[in-house]
Parts: sequence; structure tokens; C-alpha cells
Amino acid sequence: MIHMENTTEVTKFFLVGLTDDPNLQIPLFIIFSLIYLFTLVGNLGMIELILLDSRLHTPMYFFLSNLSLVDFGYSSSVTPKVMTGFLTGDNVISYNACATQFFFFVAFITVESFLLASMAYDRYAAVCKPLHYTTTMTTGVCVCLVTGSYFCGFLNASIHTGDIFSLSFCRSNVVDHFFCDAPPLLTLSCSDTHLTEMAMFFVVGFNVLFSVLVISISYLFVFITILRIRSSDGRQKAFSTCASHLTAVSIFYGTGIFMYLQTSSSHSMSTDKMASVFYTMVIPMLNPLVYSLRNKEVKSAFNKTVGKAKSSVGLTL
Repeated sequence: MIHMENTTEVTKFFLVGLTDDPNLQIPLFIIFSLIYLFTLVGNLGMIELILLDSRLHTPMYFFLSNLSLVDFGYSSSVTPKVMTGFLTGDNVISYNACATQFFFFVAFITVESFLLASMAYDRYAAVCKPLHYTTTMTTGVCVCLVTGSYFCGFLNASIHTGDIFSLSFCRSNVVDHFFCDAPPLLTLSCSDTHLTEMAMFFVVGFNVLFSVLVISISYLFVFITILRIRSSDGRQKAFSTCASHLTAVSIFYGTGIFMYLQTSSSHSMSTDKMASVFYTMVIPMLNPLVYSLRNKEVKSAFNKTVGKAKSSVGLTL
């Protein structure tokens, strides 16, 4: 344990990490490197695929391309530092770097929350009001929804980063986590964290509640509409347009609600670390798989792109 005198402000933090077992460092580095590689290839590949194929220039894929960008962003804010720690054993992070990591992680994960809500509204418009879909989900509306998601995400991150890093850290610089997250940082502060915890609880609670309400209401109308469809093929087709999004929503909110809607006294750091691995590294990797494996249009666009690439290589040779 690295402790500092009560009169000395912290200028850097020591991240405890996932394990101190030297025999696990290299295996974990390999595993997380593969996860991060799949995350990069999956999300950046999804963005490129959507940009290249004109058939995917629709509101649904506009939101999906931004979701992929956000997944890439919040995974990249955490994973590279974790991998460096496994490889070099350097788990020290400066105060400013810690604040920066926290800011971008909170920003991107909040943006994802609002993007998932926007995508739910898009599915509502597509299933419940198909004849008015093109006039409802115009380019302007889609741009406003995405811009609003980013604005809310970075505003939320600014509030939380300002609150937490305005506190005094003078007891210890040992963060019992593998990245700079709110609960372990709050336990290190020698300031009164009650107001900060309450502000975080209410702001995060509002963001989650708003997003979940939009998603729930949207899908309530979607399910009512699907039940009114007489043909089983019609119901199956309507539901299939929502299945990937519902899967992504369930994974994201299930982990997020478990993590953040608790006070610091309720947190078990070992449990939090396992949940954190899931939502910082696994979810960003899973989303492209969820949307590509269950989506015929994405598969078709991928096959078309691969076919063009093979043809180009053949012509070159």
C-alpha cells in the first residue's frame, strides 16, 4: 500500500488492477489484447461498412455507426492502460491522466445510454408508424438526436469530473480498481463526499431513468403493434428489426444499473471489478457482433464489400 501524509495532496494514483499474481499478468494481457483487437476491428469495421454501402445510409445505421464510435471511444479510454499495466507492471497514473480517463469514460458511456434511447425511438417509428417513417426520422431529426446524445454525455462527464476532482485526495493514492472510476476515488477523498455522492446518484439516476423510460415506452407501443399483426411472418419480421437493439439494451443497462445506482458503502470492489471488465471491455466488443450476426443487411453489405475487395485484388494481380 502506498500512503501519503494527510498534509500532502495526491499528484498521481496507483491502480491496484485486477490481480497482483505475476503468473496471470501475461495470460490476461493476451486475453485483453484479443478483446481490444476484436473491439477495434468490429466497431471501426462497422463504421466503414456503413459509410461504404449506400443501402445502409438509413437512420437505423446512422445511429449504429455512432454507437460503434462510442463503443470504440470508451473502450479505448480504459483498455490500453490496463494492457500496459499487465505488460510492464506500471500501474501508476498521473492525477491529470486519471481525470482525463474518467471524463472520457463517463462521457462516452453516457452518450451510449442516450443513443440506445434514440435507437428505440427509431424502432418505434419504423414499426408503429411505417407510412410516416421517412417524414418522422428525417436527417435533421437524426442529427439532432445524435448531437443531443453527445451534448448530454459530455455535460454529464463535466459535472461528475468537476465534482470528484475538486475534492481533496490526501489520505492515500491507491485506487482499488483497474481504472479511475468514481466509487474507488470517492473512498480516497479526505473531503466530505456526501454531496458529491448524492449529486452523482441523482444525475446518473435521472439519465438512466430518462433513457429507460424512452426505451420502455417505445417498446411498449412496438409490442402492442406487433401483437396486432395477424400473420406470424409479419410479427416475426417486425420483431426481428428490434431484436439486436433489445439485446444490446439488456446487456448495457443490466450491468450499468448494477454498478452505479448504489452508494459507495454498498459497493464490493471485487464484484465491481468483474462488472467493470464486462462493461468497459466486453460490451464494446459484443455490440458489433450482436448487430452483424442478427442482421441480414449488414451481412449482405459485408459480403458485397469483401467481394469488391477480392475483385480489386484479382485485377491488380
